[in-house]
Amino acid sequence: MSLLPSDAKKIEIENSTVDFFEFVEDGSTVYYFDSSECAPPEPMINAMLGLQLLKGADKKLIMINHKAPSGLFPKIENDFNFEVSNIEDDKVRVEFNSKNYSTTNTDFSQNSCQ
Repeated sequence: MSLLPSDAKKIEIENSTVDFFEFVEDGSTVYYFDSSECAPPEPMINAMLGLQLLKGADKKLIMINHKAPSGLFPKIENDFNFEVSNIEDDKVRVEFNSKNYSTTNTDFSQNSCQ
């Protein structure tokens, strides 16, 4: 079962190690990537790249991963909301949105798991 809608478009994200997709859902632009088959630090790298897309209202990022990226949350919690839910095949779905649409203090270069 695919988690992507049929109208999702693949987009290019420089330095990503997985495919990113974009679609509209309930009036919001959604960016999506699946890092569930990746080893550290790839999920963190891709999440930091994806979070940079969340400039402006009505945008969210969906990450599919093999576990909750607990090392990521402290690095972004001042600027982003996130919600983790368990999905099929023992994977997790993490949905992110920006707390402040115009500025961020997150250091996106901090993409290691430590």
